[in-house]
Amino acid sequence: MLKNILCIGAGYVGGPTMAVIAKHCPGIDVVVADVNAERVAAWQSGEPPIFEPGLKEVLATCLGRNLRFTTDLDAAIPRADMIFVSVNTPTKTFGRGAGKAADLRYWEKTARSILQHANGHTIVVEKSTLPVRTAEAVERILKSGDGDARFDVLSNPEFLAEGTAISDLEQPDRVLIGGAETPQGRAAIEALAEVYAHWVPPERILTTNVWSAELSKLAANAFLAQRVSSINAVSAICERTGANVLEVSRAIGSDRRIGARFLGAGIGFGGSCFQKDILNLVYLCERLGLDEVARYWESVVTLNHYQKRRFTERMIHAMFNTLADKRIAVFGFAFKADTGDTRDSPAIEVCRELLAEQAFVCVTDPKALPAARRDLAGAGPRLSFTEDPYQAARGADAIALLTDWREYRELDYDRIHAGMARPPFLFDGRNLLDAERLHDVGFNVYAIGRPELSRL
Repeated sequence: MLKNILCIGAGYVGGPTMAVIAKHCPGIDVVVADVNAERVAAWQSGEPPIFEPGLKEVLATCLGRNLRFTTDLDAAIPRADMIFVSVNTPTKTFGRGAGKAADLRYWEKTARSILQHANGHTIVVEKSTLPVRTAEAVERILKSGDGDARFDVLSNPEFLAEGTAISDLEQPDRVLIGGAETPQGRAAIEALAEVYAHWVPPERILTTNVWSAELSKLAANAFLAQRVSSINAVSAICERTGANVLEVSRAIGSDRRIGARFLGAGIGFGGSCFQKDILNLVYLCERLGLDEVARYWESVVTLNHYQKRRFTERMIHAMFNTLADKRIAVFGFAFKADTGDTRDSPAIEVCRELLAEQAFVCVTDPKALPAARRDLAGAGPRLSFTEDPYQAARGADAIALLTDWREYRELDYDRIHAGMARPPFLFDGRNLLDAERLHDVGFNVYAIGRPELSRL
């Protein structure tokens, strides 16, 4: 029976995952270690450094009981029976594989720390998204020591969506555990399965070999991103033909073989996973000599960039082929609603293109303004920020809605319209708003994949 779990990495995955484990496993002491002292202090205070609905409530049930956060990794490792590794694996920006391959330096450094400080038998669990067969390299490092420490390596990829991470953890579609097909490997798999069995039904706990588990994470994100790019490709056809992507999406989504999820057209996917994982998969395919497969998956990312460019090109065309000196209110900067995360947010690229067209850009977002200021640092005096969407839109020539925050549905658009320059434009990059109602108010409305509603 496990008594002590350690997670290395207190980010978007490690913190929430360990909080839920601690909540449901009061007999297990859970420690989360991270080198970032400011981040650790925030978690330990009960005010987590990330915004995630329901997270603070889960923390309140176990923080100080059987959950704590620390910067003292070296002291935490020897006590742990099981170590989850949830460190950053960004895309390489240098050397071989730059722009596609995963940068595994933090993972390797962590593996060496575990080797140096672990005692007895330790189960090491890959929680970060990693290239297929990373576990093989990790095992070679862990077996290179000359002490009495023994290790089993498992792959337990996360399938969390930001904004719903707590519900995804509390009621997962599946928990996937991959391990070696040996007696020791099966015992390690069972030990981790027993942790999840405190709240996850047994039929939702799936076991595979370690390579299948590693690949399943990359493949799941690639399939989801491919659906987004597919409906966005259809949205481009809709705008040229007069079809309505909402109607097309409803029609094809009613087919049980396809389903309705991830068929919402927009300005493109963002976040820390989709693009990074697809490019990782592309690099893997290239290394395996599967060039045609690599080009297929790479096209998903290519279409995603095209969709963002297409959005700004439509703005320029609609607004008399120039944005120079026009004020654009950007509603939303997070890559999706219910998170403050802006990693790979489409809003970054859109705002940079608007600024390159010499527009004045005012960004508003309920949770992501601190990150937006970092992402657009150095953009110059044409860029401003405000928490108040009414202030952002005051005197604006156009509104560009880039994040599907519920708050934006509830704004008083009669009031917003009254304070804007004439003619007022609204570009809905998420199909969030009632386009017909906005057109009745007096806006010239351009929504993704739908006929324009213009008075011009």
